Amino acid sequence: PKVPVILVGNKVDLESEREVSSNEGRALAEEWGCPFMETSAKSKTMVDELFAEIVRQMNYAAQPDKDDPCCSACNIQ
Repeated sequence: PKVPVILVGNKVDLESEREVSSNEGRALAEEWGCPFMETSAKSKTMVDELFAEIVRQMNYAAQPDKDDPCCSACNIQ
């Protein structure tokens, strides 16, 4: 089954305490084949966008593969 995955770096507002660079995060997300976002709950940076992306990923994961329908009743155009 498809599982929605998003790699999220949190506390982007604490740049001086960063342990993982943005480039490292993007590279890992590319390796995993998933989106990468950096957020801050404190400053509300990218929080709404993250939740929107979560919903997009869940909707995408719920779609059956055209080559592998979930049942004989499925007719994917």
